Amino acid sequence: MHADLSHRIETGMQTYPGDPDVEVRDHSTHAADGCRVASVELGSHSGTHVDAPAHTEPGGRTLDAYPIERFCGEAVRVDCRDLGDRDPIPAERVPDADADWVVFWTGWDDHWGTRRYLDHPYLTPAAARRCAERGFDVATDTLNPDPTPTDAAAPDEPDGFVAHHRLLGEDRLVVENLANLGAVDDRFELRGYPLALGGDGSPIRAVGVV
Repeated sequence: MHADLSHRIETGMQTYPGDPDVEVRDHSTHAADGCRVASVELGSHSGTHVDAPAHTEPGGRTLDAYPIERFCGEAVRVDCRDLGDRDPIPAERVPDADADWVVFWTGWDDHWGTRRYLDHPYLTPAAARRCAERGFDVATDTLNPDPTPTDAAAPDEPDGFVAHHRLLGEDRLVVENLANLGAVDDRFELRGYPLALGGDGSPIRAVGVV
């Protein structure tokens, strides 16, 4: 069974605050030009996407530095749906499992396109460090493994991109904005191949194979 774990790329879709807006528009049409061509404008971290270390780490590797098989691997899903707005995911939730990816399932994709989507659960620095120590690439159905800044932020939350640095700084990959994680099992194969951009990040078509 194959499950689509991606958000659709469309005009006005939600992005990280301050990132480029997404616009998909007709460039050519059947009626006027005899064929249909779309113009797509978006940032490298739009929608369901993968972060390379170069995203936050000066001198970090870009996506084209990885073999294509790095973007496909065995995943273990961690159920974090009991967590609420801006709750931390502690290190104790990181499994000790034989897998390539750890996927944190918060159910926050239910809030996609709303203000509440920004107030998602996040990885504590200790949880991110444990993921790196256990050799996991990390995926989540939230906008960010770190807290996303909003007016609801608590004063004791980690500031900046601590989880990103802990993961990307150890040459781990990070996938954000997954969807539909209820369609896969606790163990599945995650496939998420980036566009051939070779840069700091790329939208992916994330697929779960059970």
